[in-house]
Amino acid sequence: MVRTSVIRRMQAILFRCEHRTSPLAGHERLSMSRKNIWIAGSCGVVVLAAVVGIVLNIRANTIKVNTAKATRQELVSVVSGSGQIKPKTYVNIGATAFGRITHLYVKEGDHVKQGQLVATVESEDPASAVQAQQATIAASKTDVQADIAAEHTAQAAIDMAHADLEQKNFDYTRAKALYDAQLISKQDYDAKKAAYDVSAATLAQREAAYAQATSQTASGRGHVDQAVATLRGSNYNLGLTQSRAPFDGLVTNVPVREGETVVLGIQNAEGSTLMTLADMSVITAEVKVDETDIVNVQLGQSADVTVDALPGRTFKGYVTEVGDQALLRTTGVATSQSTTGTEEAKDFKVVITLEVPSDDLRPGLSATAKITTAQKPDALTIPIQALVSRDPAIEQIYADHNGKPDSNTVLPSHSTPVQGVYIVRADGHTLRVYFVPVATGITGTTDIEITGGLQAGDEIVTGVFRVLRILRSGSKVVRDNSPPKLTDTDTTS
Repeated sequence: MVRTSVIRRMQAILFRCEHRTSPLAGHERLSMSRKNIWIAGSCGVVVLAAVVGIVLNIRANTIKVNTAKATRQELVSVVSGSGQIKPKTYVNIGATAFGRITHLYVKEGDHVKQGQLVATVESEDPASAVQAQQATIAASKTDVQADIAAEHTAQAAIDMAHADLEQKNFDYTRAKALYDAQLISKQDYDAKKAAYDVSAATLAQREAAYAQATSQTASGRGHVDQAVATLRGSNYNLGLTQSRAPFDGLVTNVPVREGETVVLGIQNAEGSTLMTLADMSVITAEVKVDETDIVNVQLGQSADVTVDALPGRTFKGYVTEVGDQALLRTTGVATSQSTTGTEEAKDFKVVITLEVPSDDLRPGLSATAKITTAQKPDALTIPIQALVSRDPAIEQIYADHNGKPDSNTVLPSHSTPVQGVYIVRADGHTLRVYFVPVATGITGTTDIEITGGLQAGDEIVTGVFRVLRILRSGSKVVRDNSPPKLTDTDTTS
């Protein structure tokens, strides 16, 4: 239709020019030659101007758009988060005894082994208590030895008393038999009986002395055990003046110096910290992920971690913890602990454990993690910027009027926008765009998966943004996929 109208206008102009320059009879033809040349030139200018005007009018009603085609490719959905390197296990080695620091055996950055001595506090008082208790134990053990010797003496006395009682028993038995036969006097019999009774009493006394000696020995051993237990306590107190590494690790902080006095922590007051020790055998990257992306993050997903201090290096890892508490982005405080009622952006903590730790990593280094949340090898994709939100009913009205409804057209009062794209279709020699709702899947860095509404090879409008913002179904368009021209501002920025 556009070409037909152009041809008709050009024919009308040429017809008028032809009649103005028609041949004249005889001598008038020669006199009018210059005038005819001038008229022909004017007509040519008019025709050229008309053509330019018509072309400009056509271009004025055509919108330049960037286009691309829906293609199949491998699509990887990635969620990014920033944070810092942290060891999985780290401890603050605090003061366990009150006193002055006598020696620090390590400094920041040193690697230590489990049980290695790292610091000492003055220990004169507990050391003297240990020595005194050792002396007490030695004296108590000597007393026990004496008690054991007394016990042996008492046992020997019992043995002698047994022998003497046995002899006296024989004498008494024999005397009794002789007395009954009236061969000895009553006085001799009574003397033998009395000797027997004395011997029996002596045995009982010596047995009691032996029991007393045995009890004394047991008491001495009890005193030794008590002294040994007290010594263990004194040794423990002495050991509190020596700080040792609880595991193999890296010294990350030493906030004190030799000569400073450290104190113990009590119920409501924190004690002195000697140093911080980190177990660098398992290293993690603790990052914050935006609340809109956290629903896609799951345990076990792979991640690539980069560290600002180590450019060009990427550390492989996997998600080992996904936080349940939302953290305020400005303060890092959990929303459950915040007392303010203001709405602001929130993040969630995600912990990524590195598969191969490196000695170059240090706690606190800034890190960025890219977590792979989904991956499809043959997904139908389009550029993300091609997606728009439109009401299909309104778009159909625009399509029915070739993108320009007249003033009498009534649009729906309530809009129900859906997600879709503008697809490019040929209308004869003219290109027009039409809104098509689409269903989306996973989102990559620059592309998004289309699960419904498009086919591979469909041409869609991808920009520019200011055009997509006002574009309507049925509008005439022309492809303009040339690279954008840099303005003076672009070149100087």
